[in-house]
Amino acid sequence: MNYFESGDLKKFGEIGKFRGELAKSFFEYYGKVTGEDGALTKREKALIALAVAHTQKCPYCIDAYTEACLSCGADPEQMSEAVHVAAAMMAGITLVHNVQMLNKLEKLGA
Repeated sequence: MNYFESGDLKKFGEIGKFRGELAKSFFEYYGKVTGEDGALTKREKALIALAVAHTQKCPYCIDAYTEACLSCGADPEQMSEAVHVAAAMMAGITLVHNVQMLNKLEKLGA
């Protein structure tokens, strides 16, 4: 059995089963942030979301935002580039923490 079942994405709306008001607030906020053009277009937001989905390793979001990107006019080359930007950011974020190690090594006289 696969832990992540793609069909489960359709059940996302059920998160409010026991606290509907909280889910309602989340979905209103989520819809406003991702579903409308603002300073960023829906296409730009979908590309950002796809990149974040990859860094957070969420197969549900990867599936959803692959479709969202296509429906907003992004092409596979743009989608791939967004993922590469996210990967480069994650590498840089990891590597910049090397400064912490270097600082500690210096304090330890190593």
